[in-house]
Amino acid sequence: MTTILTPRTARGLVAVAALLAWPLAHAQGGADNPYGVGALWQGSDVVARSVLLILAAFSAGSWYVIVTKVLEQFRVAGHARKAATAFWDAGTVQAGAGKLDEASPFRDIAEAGLDATRRHGGLHAKVDFNDWVDLTLHRATERVQRRLSVGLSFLATVGSTSPFVGLFGTVWGIYHALTAIGLAGQASIDKVAGPVGEALIMTALGLAVAVPAVLGYNFLLRRNSSVLDEVRDFSSELHAVLLGSSAAAHSNGGAPGATVAAVA
Repeated sequence: MTTILTPRTARGLVAVAALLAWPLAHAQGGADNPYGVGALWQGSDVVARSVLLILAAFSAGSWYVIVTKVLEQFRVAGHARKAATAFWDAGTVQAGAGKLDEASPFRDIAEAGLDATRRHGGLHAKVDFNDWVDLTLHRATERVQRRLSVGLSFLATVGSTSPFVGLFGTVWGIYHALTAIGLAGQASIDKVAGPVGEALIMTALGLAVAVPAVLGYNFLLRRNSSVLDEVRDFSSELHAVLLGSSAAAHSNGGAPGATVAAVA
């Protein structure tokens, strides 16, 4: 369920970026077209090519995060629908947790609540049972929120920095284009327009990378808020069930920790 950028995933993103940069560099690089991205790639130095590869890596990483997080949110929404029926129809919390998938965050929260009732002893017993269960369920809910938020910071970084990366490539390309024109001693419009126009492509590419990242970030942020509402509602209802079971056990002469016997 967690989306983590492992070394293997990073190598895959680099490979995807290279595949994206290859057709980009050769799409307009034919002999009949002296301008375009292909001509920019072939006539650029290491810095300009590095900027193109960085933008390609940013784009590949952004789409990877967007696609994986959307799929993850769909899975969590499916777990929420199952928890709304299978869990609450069970006779006990433990039986309800057993009906949920192992990868379900709702099962993690239910098991955390059960574990809190079992561990309400020793120094933990000095904490009010209501506060102890609330703290445990809050921690479990925060873990779900952190998992859903993985990758969003990358999208925010790409959305905020890609235009400036592209602008840097444009400035670098214009500098070298003007230097080459000055050395050639020809300043006619046909000699200036091509190299400068190719350098401006860097800015367009930076914007093309930034816009999907920003839109994806805002979309995922709204979806996360909706999914987390389901998670918090489940946690609140579970909290009420555990407290009610504890009160019933206490009225029968048991300690609050006897909730385990009532719900397990």
